[in-house]
Amino acid sequence: MWNGNDRRELLVRLKATLSIQTSMSLTTIPLIEYFLVLADDDIRIKGTRIGIEHILYEYIHNAKSPEEIAQIFPTVSLEQVYATILYYLQNSTAIGQYLSDWLDYTLKAETAQDQDPTIQRLKHLKLNPVAV
Repeated sequence: MWNGNDRRELLVRLKATLSIQTSMSLTTIPLIEYFLVLADDDIRIKGTRIGIEHILYEYIHNAKSPEEIAQIFPTVSLEQVYATILYYLQNSTAIGQYLSDWLDYTLKAETAQDQDPTIQRLKHLKLNPVAV
């Protein structure tokens, strides 16, 4: 987890990264332009199939740096990673709930899959291969 100084440094780096130089003037891209909101429970990084939950999971739960996250997801630029983290930091309550809902859904889906008889049979066959 990041401490207060790390967060302040990250915000400074995010603001610098999210600004682009165009024709001798500095233009800031609105943060929402980095995302595609398909539904209340499906926010993706524009131009990718990656949901913000995957980036934020690495950042929050695995304590990965933005640079490490960009290496994990090669279709996501470092700028997009910073934008996702900044979006989370600016909307921590709503995005925190979004992540909580995503984790709950994921756990329920994994539990349902584990109880599926076909999946159980496949796992059994994997552990106990039958000689042909």
